[in-house]
Amino acid sequence: MQSIRRRIVRSVPASLAAVALLLAACGTPPQQPPAPVPPKQPDVVMPPPVGPVGIPVPTPAPVPVPPMTPVSFDTLPGWQQDDLRQAWPAFLASCRVLAKKPDWSAACAATGGVDAGDSDAIRRYFETYFVPNQMRMPDGADYGLITGYYEPMLRGARKRGGAFQTPLYRVPDDLITVDLGSVYPSLKNMRLRGRLVGKTVVPYSTRAEIDRAPIAGKELVWVDDPVEAFFLEVQGSGRVRIEETGETVRLAFADQNGHPYKVIGRWLVEQGQLPADGVSAQSIKAWIAANPQRRQELFNVNPSYIFFREERLPDPGVGPKGALGVPLTPERSVAVDPSQVPLGAPLFLSTTHPANEAPLQRLMMAQDTGGAIRGAVRADFFFGFGGNAAEYAGRMKQRGAIWVLLPKGP
Repeated sequence: MQSIRRRIVRSVPASLAAVALLLAACGTPPQQPPAPVPPKQPDVVMPPPVGPVGIPVPTPAPVPVPPMTPVSFDTLPGWQQDDLRQAWPAFLASCRVLAKKPDWSAACAATGGVDAGDSDAIRRYFETYFVPNQMRMPDGADYGLITGYYEPMLRGARKRGGAFQTPLYRVPDDLITVDLGSVYPSLKNMRLRGRLVGKTVVPYSTRAEIDRAPIAGKELVWVDDPVEAFFLEVQGSGRVRIEETGETVRLAFADQNGHPYKVIGRWLVEQGQLPADGVSAQSIKAWIAANPQRRQELFNVNPSYIFFREERLPDPGVGPKGALGVPLTPERSVAVDPSQVPLGAPLFLSTTHPANEAPLQRLMMAQDTGGAIRGAVRADFFFGFGGNAAEYAGRMKQRGAIWVLLPKGP
């Protein structure tokens, strides 16, 4: 069998063998193409650890700035040049009040041995018994705003009639004043004012409300100029010449309606009526003269209202009493914020004159307060009585520095 088979194979022509081989090749299953290689993913870089999520990092609290820093008298600009004889009577007036306080008694007692006519002797006295403390604002600024005020003169009458149509009031019977410092020592020098409705104390009437509903029966005098009446309230006191008798009386600050003082000049700037660097009593009065129909709208911006008491004027040369209870001395008394500066204390002021920008550096007495006087480096310079005083006070809006003189410890 095997031999026959061999013969058959040998007899197959070469061409057929080639065909057989080709058919054998066609019957072989085709090879699959290689699977595609997926693209290489980029390496993921992990961020460094940042700590617990959602826990804020605390911001360090700002270091508080002390409101006053003791310095030497040598650092006071103009201290050696000031004629302290002009300030001495004002200081003696302060001492009539301060001498009752333990911290001030020794310094005030030593005034008896000082020659009031010797400026150098007065200077040695202050350098012996006092330490100057430079005042600073909470942000560290050692310069602040220095304004001015004065004692105006108005024309008035006891009865309403003719040109005398604007009332100036005494304290209303329903005005209640509560001294908060007597209950909460931290609220020293703070007072609550209002009126009683049932068993509840409510805010007292604002300026606009008083204008709409006058306080009948509480008129002290009637004056002929509503603009000057408003500015009399801003100054806090003034003089009125009575038409019927020709006498001149003083109207002194008695109380206030409890609403905060708002600066009408600032409102005029915000309304685009005056430039920020052009606000003064004079420019405000000029604006009112040009816009008489808006006068009451402007006044009502300030809800604060001042009530007065009448005082005799035996000596026209003596100034009105300030918050300390002693007469103010022209160009030697200032109004301050009593929460920052002890009332009655001497202070050294360095600023410039409103008329010519000349240095104005002198010893002053903190003998008054004011609704707009707030902050450690803030003072209202009392210019006195008369035309020049009114002119300077109306334009006074200067930068200034303040040093408060405090008694040395034992």
